[in-house]
Parts: sequence; C-alpha cells; structure tokens
Amino acid sequence: MWRSHLARSLHQHRNQPESRFLQLATIDLDQRPRNRTLVFRGFLENSDRFKDCLKIVTDYRSQKVAQIANNPWAEVNWYFTKTRSQFRIFGKLILIDQECPDLELQSARKLAWQSLSEPARIQFAWAHPREPRVDFSEVTPPDPHEPISSFCLLLLEPIEVDRLELRGTPQNRWLYLQDRQGNWTEQEVNP
Repeated sequence: MWRSHLARSLHQHRNQPESRFLQLATIDLDQRPRNRTLVFRGFLENSDRFKDCLKIVTDYRSQKVAQIANNPWAEVNWYFTKTRSQFRIFGKLILIDQECPDLELQSARKLAWQSLSEPARIQFAWAHPREPRVDFSEVTPPDPHEPISSFCLLLLEPIEVDRLELRGTPQNRWLYLQDRQGNWTEQEVNP
C-alpha cells in the first residue's frame, strides 16, 4: 500500500544519494523535540512480525538511545525532490542492542553491521559522541563480521503514514492507518 509508493519514490531517486536521508524526530528527557538526519537502511525483510519496519542504525552512546528508552514514539519525514512527494511515518522505535534477547532481531542487527562500509563501521569505534574532540587517527577498524557493543539497529514500526504529493492543484494526500491486527487502511484526504 504505502510501501509501494515509497519504493517508487526511492527508485525514481536512486541516482540521488541524498534520497536515502530522512529526518527522525524524537522527544528528549525534558520533553523537548529533537530532530536529526539519518540514513535509511531499508526494510526488515524476511520477518512477519516486523515486515513494515524501517531500518536505521545508531550508536548506543548517542542521546537518542536514552530518548527512545524514555519515549519510544517517533516520526520520520522524507521529502523527494523529483517527485515532489513527502512521507511522514509515525510509529514506535525498537532498539536492538547487544543485549536484545530476540534471536531474529539479533540476526538482523548482525546483517545490518555486515552491510555497512568500513568507514561507516569505524564510526562506532570512535570516542564517545558529544564529548571533547580527540585524535581519531589511531582508531582500529572493528571486525566486519561481528557488531561492536556501541552498534545498534533501530527499527521504526509504523502505525500511521501521511503521504503528500505536492504536484497539481489541488495537491494530493493520503493517510494510511494500521489497526491492532496489523492491517492497513488507506484514505484520500484534503491536502
């Protein structure tokens, strides 16, 4: 339903690397909004439980991990310039760290680690984020097969998607809502 429209936008923008960047908004411990740009790593495939989940990676030492523990609700926003389409995806974040007991999710974490480039993996071996800068020249690249403890897979489990096409007058907009049984409904709404 909404995934096919998102897949089409991603495909139409495949030659624009920036189309893989999305904005993730969370709420911090003081109940203030926080927003950052992250790389979309695909959907969690081969999973009935998490089939619509968006994959993102993060450092366990980052601020967003504490924010997620406090309040797992979040929204991503994605804008595609060529198609002039926007996707706002609201849902719950699931953090998969090295302590996660779910074997399916641990396997997904390991695959996500292995799919990263060496420059992306080495960032997780850097010094603690947001602390005074140190010399990064002597950081040893981590094992490409086994994730290090600071590496986390982050899933956004969507329950609501707002798709807006900014072409035309009037513009076109759809809401997709997931019920408790995991079924999606689609409704065309006013822009």
